[in-house]
Amino acid sequence: MRGYKSSIRSFFNFSKKELNGIFFLFLLILIILAGPWFYRKLSKQQVYDLETFKLEAANFKNSELRVYHSSNKKKAVKAAYFEFDPNSIGEKEWLRLGFSIKQIRVINNYISKGGRFYKKEDLKRIYSISEAQYALVEPFIRIAASYNSNKFVKDKKAATFNNRIPVPLIELNLADSLSLLTVRGIGPAFASRIIRFRDRLGGFHTKEQLKEVYGIDSLKYSQIQGQFSIDAGLIQKINLNTAGFDQLKKHPYLTYKQMNAIIQYRQQHGYFQTIEDLNKVAILNKEIIRKIEPYFAFLPHDQ
Repeated sequence: MRGYKSSIRSFFNFSKKELNGIFFLFLLILIILAGPWFYRKLSKQQVYDLETFKLEAANFKNSELRVYHSSNKKKAVKAAYFEFDPNSIGEKEWLRLGFSIKQIRVINNYISKGGRFYKKEDLKRIYSISEAQYALVEPFIRIAASYNSNKFVKDKKAATFNNRIPVPLIELNLADSLSLLTVRGIGPAFASRIIRFRDRLGGFHTKEQLKEVYGIDSLKYSQIQGQFSIDAGLIQKINLNTAGFDQLKKHPYLTYKQMNAIIQYRQQHGYFQTIEDLNKVAILNKEIIRKIEPYFAFLPHDQ
Protein backbone atom coordinates (compact mmCIF):
# COMPACT_ATOMS: atom_id res chain seq x y z
CA MET A 1 0.00 0.00 0.00
CA ARG A 2 2.80 2.31 0.94
CA GLY A 3 4.52 1.50 -2.33
CA TYR A 4 1.37 2.34 -4.27
CA LYS A 5 1.05 5.77 -2.60
CA SER A 6 4.65 6.55 -3.22
CA SER A 7 4.26 5.72 -6.94
CA ILE A 8 1.26 8.08 -7.19
CA ARG A 9 3.16 10.82 -5.37
CA SER A 10 6.10 10.41 -7.70
CA PHE A 11 3.76 10.76 -10.71
CA PHE A 12 2.70 14.27 -9.58
CA ASN A 13 6.15 15.41 -8.62
CA PHE A 14 7.58 17.89 -11.15
CA SER A 15 10.93 19.46 -11.44
CA LYS A 16 11.29 23.24 -11.49
CA LYS A 17 11.90 23.19 -15.25
CA GLU A 18 8.76 21.12 -15.86
CA LEU A 19 6.68 23.46 -13.66
CA ASN A 20 7.88 26.48 -15.69
CA GLY A 21 6.91 24.71 -18.91
CA ILE A 22 3.42 23.89 -17.56
CA PHE A 23 2.98 27.52 -16.44
CA PHE A 24 3.89 28.95 -19.84
CA LEU A 25 1.66 26.42 -21.64
CA PHE A 26 -1.28 27.37 -19.41
CA LEU A 27 -0.59 31.06 -20.02
CA LEU A 28 -0.49 30.50 -23.80
CA ILE A 29 -3.86 28.68 -23.71
CA LEU A 30 -5.41 31.59 -21.77
CA ILE A 31 -4.11 34.10 -24.35
CA ILE A 32 -5.51 32.07 -27.24
CA LEU A 33 -8.91 31.69 -25.57
CA ALA A 34 -9.09 35.37 -24.59
CA GLY A 35 -7.91 36.66 -28.00
CA PRO A 36 -11.35 36.77 -29.74
CA TRP A 37 -12.88 38.54 -26.73
CA PHE A 38 -10.19 41.25 -26.74
CA TYR A 39 -10.51 41.61 -30.55
CA ARG A 40 -14.26 42.26 -30.32
CA LYS A 41 -13.72 44.79 -27.53
CA LEU A 42 -10.94 46.70 -29.26
CA SER A 43 -12.19 46.66 -32.86
CA LYS A 44 -14.98 48.90 -34.12
CA GLN A 45 -17.72 47.21 -36.12
CA GLN A 46 -18.07 48.69 -39.64
CA VAL A 47 -21.48 50.16 -40.30
CA TYR A 48 -22.73 50.12 -43.92
CA ASP A 49 -24.87 53.00 -45.11
CA LEU A 50 -27.34 51.32 -47.47
CA GLU A 51 -29.03 54.58 -48.35
CA THR A 52 -25.76 56.06 -49.61
CA PHE A 53 -25.08 52.92 -51.65
CA LYS A 54 -28.53 53.07 -53.23
CA LEU A 55 -28.01 56.75 -54.10
CA GLU A 56 -24.64 56.04 -55.75
CA ALA A 57 -26.13 53.13 -57.73
CA ALA A 58 -28.98 55.32 -58.97
CA ASN A 59 -26.54 58.05 -60.05
CA PHE A 60 -24.44 55.51 -61.96
CA LYS A 61 -27.49 54.12 -63.74
CA ASN A 62 -28.66 57.61 -64.72
CA SER A 63 -25.22 58.52 -66.08
CA GLU A 64 -25.19 55.29 -68.12
CA LEU A 65 -28.59 56.15 -69.61
CA ARG A 66 -27.40 59.66 -70.49
CA VAL A 67 -24.39 58.22 -72.33
CA TYR A 68 -26.65 55.76 -74.18
CA HIS A 69 -29.13 58.43 -75.27
CA SER A 70 -26.38 60.85 -76.28
CA SER A 71 -24.69 58.18 -78.39
CA ASN A 72 -28.02 57.38 -80.06
CA LYS A 73 -28.49 61.05 -80.84
CA LYS A 74 -25.06 61.18 -82.44
CA LYS A 75 -25.92 58.17 -84.55
CA ALA A 76 -29.23 59.69 -85.58
CA VAL A 77 -27.49 62.88 -86.70
CA LYS A 78 -25.29 60.92 -89.11
CA ALA A 79 -28.22 59.84 -91.30
CA ALA A 80 -29.79 62.40 -93.64
CA TYR A 81 -32.74 60.90 -95.50
CA PHE A 82 -33.69 61.90 -99.03
CA GLU A 83 -35.37 60.29 -102.03
CA PHE A 84 -33.02 57.92 -103.84
CA ASP A 85 -32.84 55.13 -106.39
CA PRO A 86 -30.66 52.28 -105.00
CA ASN A 87 -29.72 51.32 -108.56
CA SER A 88 -27.96 54.61 -109.31
CA ILE A 89 -26.68 56.38 -106.18
CA GLY A 90 -23.01 56.35 -105.23
CA GLU A 91 -21.01 55.75 -102.08
CA LYS A 92 -21.39 59.32 -100.75
CA GLU A 93 -25.19 59.12 -100.99
CA TRP A 94 -25.23 55.72 -99.17
CA LEU A 95 -23.07 57.25 -96.41
CA ARG A 96 -25.49 60.18 -96.05
CA LEU A 97 -28.30 57.67 -95.60
CA GLY A 98 -26.46 56.14 -92.64
CA PHE A 99 -25.08 53.02 -94.29
CA SER A 100 -21.69 51.66 -93.21
CA ILE A 101 -18.70 51.13 -95.50
CA LYS A 102 -19.17 47.36 -95.15
CA GLN A 103 -22.84 47.59 -96.20
CA ILE A 104 -21.98 49.82 -99.16
CA ARG A 105 -19.33 47.32 -100.28
CA VAL A 106 -21.90 44.49 -100.23
CA ILE A 107 -24.40 46.57 -102.23
CA ASN A 108 -21.77 47.56 -104.81
CA ASN A 109 -20.69 43.94 -105.21
CA TYR A 110 -24.31 42.93 -105.72
CA ILE A 111 -24.80 45.57 -108.47
CA SER A 112 -21.42 44.88 -110.12
CA LYS A 113 -22.40 41.22 -110.56
CA GLY A 114 -25.59 42.17 -112.42
CA GLY A 115 -27.94 42.54 -109.49
CA ARG A 116 -30.70 45.16 -109.66
CA PHE A 117 -33.40 46.50 -107.33
CA TYR A 118 -36.75 46.11 -109.11
CA LYS A 119 -38.91 46.99 -106.11
CA LYS A 120 -38.34 48.49 -102.67
CA GLU A 121 -38.36 45.14 -100.89
CA ASP A 122 -35.34 43.97 -102.93
CA LEU A 123 -33.11 46.13 -100.71
CA LYS A 124 -34.05 43.90 -97.77
CA ARG A 125 -32.45 40.94 -99.56
CA ILE A 126 -29.00 42.41 -98.91
CA TYR A 127 -28.06 40.34 -95.87
CA SER A 128 -26.12 43.13 -94.07
CA ILE A 129 -29.17 45.44 -93.92
CA SER A 130 -31.39 44.96 -90.87
CA GLU A 131 -35.18 45.25 -90.79
CA ALA A 132 -34.91 48.37 -88.62
CA GLN A 133 -32.54 50.11 -91.03
CA TYR A 134 -34.70 49.21 -94.02
CA ALA A 135 -37.77 50.61 -92.25
CA LEU A 136 -36.00 53.98 -91.91
CA VAL A 137 -35.08 54.33 -95.59
CA GLU A 138 -38.09 52.55 -97.16
CA PRO A 139 -40.29 55.71 -97.45
CA PHE A 140 -37.54 57.43 -99.48
CA ILE A 141 -36.84 54.67 -102.02
CA ARG A 142 -37.85 55.59 -105.57
CA ILE A 143 -37.19 52.90 -108.21
CA ALA A 144 -36.82 54.27 -111.73
CA ALA A 145 -39.71 53.40 -114.07
CA SER A 146 -37.33 51.51 -116.34
CA TYR A 147 -36.93 48.95 -113.57
CA ASN A 148 -40.38 48.58 -112.05
CA SER A 149 -42.94 49.29 -114.76
CA ASN A 150 -45.01 46.52 -116.31
CA LYS A 151 -44.03 47.81 -119.72
CA PHE A 152 -40.34 47.23 -118.94
CA VAL A 153 -41.04 43.69 -117.75
CA LYS A 154 -43.11 42.86 -120.84
CA ASP A 155 -40.55 44.42 -123.19
CA LYS A 156 -37.75 42.52 -121.49
CA LYS A 157 -39.57 39.19 -121.81
CA ALA A 158 -40.40 39.86 -125.45
CA ALA A 159 -36.83 40.88 -126.27
CA THR A 160 -35.47 37.81 -124.51
CA PHE A 161 -37.84 35.59 -126.46
CA ASN A 162 -36.66 37.15 -129.70
CA ASN A 163 -32.99 36.82 -128.65
CA ARG A 164 -32.51 40.58 -128.79
CA ILE A 165 -31.47 40.88 -125.12
CA PRO A 166 -29.68 37.75 -123.92
CA VAL A 167 -30.19 37.08 -120.21
CA PRO A 168 -26.87 35.94 -118.67
CA LEU A 169 -27.13 32.59 -116.92
CA ILE A 170 -25.49 32.02 -113.56
CA GLU A 171 -22.79 29.33 -113.66
CA LEU A 172 -23.81 27.22 -110.70
CA ASN A 173 -20.34 25.84 -110.01
CA LEU A 174 -18.70 29.28 -109.90
CA ALA A 175 -21.39 31.50 -108.36
CA ASP A 176 -20.83 33.12 -104.97
CA SER A 177 -23.64 34.12 -102.63
CA LEU A 178 -24.00 37.60 -104.17
CA SER A 179 -24.35 36.13 -107.66
CA LEU A 180 -27.00 33.71 -106.43
CA LEU A 181 -28.96 36.60 -104.91
CA THR A 182 -29.47 37.98 -108.43
CA VAL A 183 -31.54 34.88 -109.29
CA ARG A 184 -35.26 35.50 -108.94
CA GLY A 185 -36.56 33.23 -106.22
CA ILE A 186 -33.24 32.86 -104.37
CA GLY A 187 -32.79 34.66 -101.06
CA PRO A 188 -29.89 34.64 -98.58
CA ALA A 189 -30.96 31.36 -96.93
CA PHE A 190 -31.23 29.43 -100.22
CA ALA A 191 -27.96 30.96 -101.49
CA SER A 192 -26.13 29.78 -98.38
CA ARG A 193 -27.62 26.25 -98.57
CA ILE A 194 -26.79 25.89 -102.28
CA ILE A 195 -23.15 26.85 -101.73
CA ARG A 196 -22.76 24.55 -98.70
CA PHE A 197 -24.21 21.59 -100.62
CA ARG A 198 -22.07 22.38 -103.68
CA ASP A 199 -18.92 22.47 -101.55
CA ARG A 200 -19.73 19.08 -100.05
CA LEU A 201 -20.40 17.59 -103.48
CA GLY A 202 -17.38 19.12 -105.16
CA GLY A 203 -19.68 20.76 -107.71
CA PHE A 204 -23.03 20.20 -109.40
CA HIS A 205 -23.22 17.62 -112.20
CA THR A 206 -26.83 18.34 -113.21
CA LYS A 207 -29.38 21.03 -112.39
CA GLU A 208 -31.68 18.38 -110.90
CA GLN A 209 -29.31 18.11 -107.94
CA LEU A 210 -30.70 21.45 -106.76
CA LYS A 211 -33.76 19.47 -105.58
CA GLU A 212 -31.48 17.84 -103.00
CA VAL A 213 -30.87 21.22 -101.36
CA TYR A 214 -33.05 21.60 -98.26
CA GLY A 215 -36.19 23.62 -99.01
CA ILE A 216 -36.03 23.45 -102.82
CA ASP A 217 -39.07 21.47 -103.93
CA SER A 218 -40.29 20.85 -107.48
CA LEU A 219 -42.12 24.20 -107.60
CA LYS A 220 -39.09 26.18 -106.47
CA TYR A 221 -36.85 24.19 -108.83
CA SER A 222 -39.06 24.97 -111.84
CA GLN A 223 -38.92 28.65 -110.88
CA ILE A 224 -35.11 28.92 -110.70
CA GLN A 225 -33.59 26.19 -112.91
CA GLY A 226 -33.85 28.21 -116.13
CA GLN A 227 -31.56 30.88 -114.68
CA PHE A 228 -28.58 28.55 -114.24
CA SER A 229 -25.96 26.90 -116.39
CA ILE A 230 -23.66 24.06 -115.31
CA ASP A 231 -20.12 23.23 -116.40
CA ALA A 232 -19.49 19.72 -115.06
CA GLY A 233 -15.83 20.14 -115.95
CA LEU A 234 -15.49 22.37 -112.86
CA ILE A 235 -16.25 19.50 -110.49
CA GLN A 236 -13.44 18.85 -108.01
CA LYS A 237 -12.96 15.10 -108.10
CA ILE A 238 -11.61 12.89 -105.31
CA ASN A 239 -8.93 10.33 -106.16
CA LEU A 240 -10.49 7.15 -104.82
CA ASN A 241 -7.12 5.36 -104.72
CA THR A 242 -5.56 7.77 -102.23
CA ALA A 243 -8.51 9.34 -100.38
CA GLY A 244 -8.70 8.68 -96.65
CA PHE A 245 -11.78 8.50 -94.47
CA ASP A 246 -11.58 12.21 -93.54
CA GLN A 247 -11.74 13.18 -97.22
CA LEU A 248 -14.51 10.75 -98.11
CA LYS A 249 -16.75 11.61 -95.17
CA LYS A 250 -17.44 15.09 -96.58
CA HIS A 251 -19.30 13.65 -99.57
CA PRO A 252 -23.08 13.58 -99.03
CA TYR A 253 -23.77 10.49 -101.19
CA LEU A 254 -21.80 7.96 -99.12
CA THR A 255 -22.58 6.56 -95.67
CA TYR A 256 -19.84 5.80 -93.13
CA LYS A 257 -20.23 2.08 -93.74
CA GLN A 258 -19.86 2.53 -97.51
CA MET A 259 -16.76 4.70 -97.07
CA ASN A 260 -15.18 2.14 -94.76
CA ALA A 261 -16.02 -0.69 -97.19
CA ILE A 262 -14.32 1.19 -100.07
CA ILE A 263 -11.14 1.76 -98.04
CA GLN A 264 -11.05 -1.84 -96.77
CA TYR A 265 -11.50 -3.25 -100.29
CA ARG A 266 -8.72 -1.00 -101.62
CA GLN A 267 -6.35 -2.14 -98.87
CA GLN A 268 -7.10 -5.80 -99.56
CA HIS A 269 -7.27 -5.81 -103.38
CA GLY A 270 -5.21 -2.79 -104.48
CA TYR A 271 -6.11 0.25 -106.58
CA PHE A 272 -9.44 0.71 -108.34
CA GLN A 273 -8.98 0.88 -112.11
CA THR A 274 -12.44 2.04 -113.27
CA ILE A 275 -15.87 2.83 -111.89
CA GLU A 276 -16.91 -0.77 -112.65
CA ASP A 277 -14.53 -1.98 -109.93
CA LEU A 278 -16.86 -0.47 -107.35
CA ASN A 279 -19.42 -3.14 -108.25
CA LYS A 280 -17.12 -5.57 -106.40
CA VAL A 281 -17.76 -3.70 -103.14
CA ALA A 282 -20.80 -5.59 -101.89
CA ILE A 283 -22.30 -2.71 -99.92
CA LEU A 284 -22.52 -0.43 -102.99
CA ASN A 285 -25.54 -0.79 -105.29
CA LYS A 286 -25.84 0.43 -108.89
CA GLU A 287 -27.80 3.55 -107.91
CA ILE A 288 -25.11 4.74 -105.50
CA ILE A 289 -22.35 4.02 -108.03
CA ARG A 290 -24.24 6.01 -110.68
CA LYS A 291 -24.58 9.01 -108.34
CA ILE A 292 -20.94 9.09 -107.23
CA GLU A 293 -19.37 8.38 -110.64
CA PRO A 294 -18.90 12.08 -111.60
CA TYR A 295 -17.10 12.80 -108.33
CA PHE A 296 -14.31 10.23 -108.24
CA ALA A 297 -11.10 9.70 -110.20
CA PHE A 298 -9.11 6.46 -110.32
CA LEU A 299 -5.49 7.52 -110.42
CA PRO A 300 -2.64 5.47 -108.92
CA HIS A 301 -1.51 8.55 -106.97
CA ASP A 302 -2.50 12.20 -106.46
CA GLN A 303 -2.16 14.22 -109.64
